[in-house]
Amino acid sequence: MDERILKWLYDIKLAIEEIEGYFENREKDFFQYRENLMLKRAIERDLEIIGEAMNRILKRDRSLENQISNAKAIIGLRNQVIHAYDNLSDENIWSVLINHLPELKREVDRLILQN
Repeated sequence: MDERILKWLYDIKLAIEEIEGYFENREKDFFQYRENLMLKRAIERDLEIIGEAMNRILKRDRSLENQISNAKAIIGLRNQVIHAYDNLSDENIWSVLINHLPELKREVDRLILQN
């Protein structure tokens, strides 16, 4: 695997771990998330990083799209956070955190270990 792709996979991994760190020593609670503007903005920034790294990965090697679930949707979320910020739904972002980030982390870890 290309060194740049590996670097971007690590960027994704680190952004996911950063998001997990925001909830260290406390339960993930949607209502607390919704009321904490600083937490929401920090998570949105990490999602931007994840989406941009995914975009760069797919531009470099299209075959990785088959190894990462929802790769296109990850890029779409990045675009939404950046360009349609006024349409962001707290529920949608929360669903990504709870339902999709754990799988993305497993897939990225698997790809990193293959190298």
